[in-house]
Amino acid sequence: MKRYPLLLLLFATLSGYAQNTINNYKYVLVPEQYSFSKEVDQYGLNNLTKDLLGDKGFMAYFDDKNLPADIANDRCKAMIADIIEKKGMFTTTLTLILKDCKGNVVFKGMEGKSREKDFKTSYNDALKKAFISLNDVPYTFIGEVSKVASVKVPDAVVVLKDRAAEADDSTGPSETLYAQITENGFQLIDTTPKKVLTLFKTSIPDCFIADNGHNKGVVLKKDGKWHFEYYENDKLISTGLQIKF
Repeated sequence: MKRYPLLLLLFATLSGYAQNTINNYKYVLVPEQYSFSKEVDQYGLNNLTKDLLGDKGFMAYFDDKNLPADIANDRCKAMIADIIEKKGMFTTTLTLILKDCKGNVVFKGMEGKSREKDFKTSYNDALKKAFISLNDVPYTFIGEVSKVASVKVPDAVVVLKDRAAEADDSTGPSETLYAQITENGFQLIDTTPKKVLTLFKTSIPDCFIADNGHNKGVVLKKDGKWHFEYYENDKLISTGLQIKF
């Protein structure tokens, strides 16, 4: 029977990885002035950021104003919002980033772009678009991060499998999973929201080392569709996934 290599896993060990998501926070601190701005709350961006975070369900405060005792005594209970601008001649491009108190990125959104000619209109339009990817992610405060998880990934191996047998084990896509950016890749959550899979980047495009808490394998794109593949009792299982990045 003809056999072929499915994938080369490139990482031996990933440890100290904190399962930290926006769902671990109910507070967000917003600066009164962004690094690209020339004045406090230029174009109303900082107040708009605070309002948009409030619309999402967070309790947002300016970082140098009177704060609730809960976060005044421990700012690590809050995320810090930042807006990054990418310079362009005719386009305003902004990106939303939410970090923890140590500077680790908890969430990074997609770019929001606007071609409006008026500066205030353009910046406000771009900021609202930058929030779209955050608004697409389900949010429910579930409590603070209590510990750092350690994830072991198998040593580099080549998995061999017959292509016909692989097709027999494949199942169709389930409900949509939403990707949240982490330091080493993504985590996929459902609409509960509950974490379903942790994805770790590899050097291969559209291919991740994956861990669902029970099985370790790979998530990869084949023929334009995502699949989670792993071995169970020496049998290759291939499950279709519907992922929204």
